[in-house]
Formats: sequence, structure tokens, C-alpha cells
Amino acid sequence: MIAPEVTMVAPTRPMQTAPRDAGKTLPLLEFELSLDGYSAGEAGFSSAIKEAARTAGGAYLFDLPGADLLDDCSRIAVLRIAEAHDQELRTMLVVLDGAGARVRVAEPDERTEGLVRFAESFVGVLEKI
Repeated sequence: MIAPEVTMVAPTRPMQTAPRDAGKTLPLLEFELSLDGYSAGEAGFSSAIKEAARTAGGAYLFDLPGADLLDDCSRIAVLRIAEAHDQELRTMLVVLDGAGARVRVAEPDERTEGLVRFAESFVGVLEKI
């Protein structure tokens, strides 16, 4: 007999949800978090990206005007961030919007493949020096 103050509860399974940003690596999340609330405008873009890359253990390569490469883009920075803290760096792009107010990480695509190839060649030259 069950005491009246005890209630039977059906067993439940643990909730199975994908973690937020499940496909992102810790260094990439660190990088994005360090840019959260970006407010430096176009003038402070390079400095902010350099500091965020350093914080995440990445390497800032360069930035340049990006209006001709991507939509809603005033500047685009190229950097290298590790897939994980102990792995090789991968090339990624950080875009400052046309208003100079927000930054976003952009995956390389057919419009930016030339820029990515140039960046990888740039890294190759630096490694030989």
C-alpha cells in the first residue's frame, strides 16, 4: 500500500536537446563571445578582431574593404581559429556590416574562395619565413 502523501510519477527520459551552437568549437565560441556587443564601428574593427582572435587562441591575418565580396559588408577580416584547442587552425572570415554596427562570422563560399586561397597562401609564405 502506498501512503496517501506519496504520489506516483511516471518515469521520464532526460530531455534530449542539441546544445546551443552544437557545431561550433570552443575556440570559435570564445571568439564570437568576445565580439558580443561590438560597438567600435569601422574605425575600431581591426583592433577588435585582433583582440578577439588573440583571446580565442587564433591569428589575425588582415582585413580589407568587403563591399564587393559580400552583401551588407563594409569590411572583411581574415583570421585563423583552431577547430579545437589542440588542432590545426582553419581560415575564417569576419564581416562588419554596411552600417559598421555589427559583426558576424561568415563561412567561405564561392564569392570569397579567392580571398581564402590568398589568405592560405599568405600563411604559407609566413610559415616559410
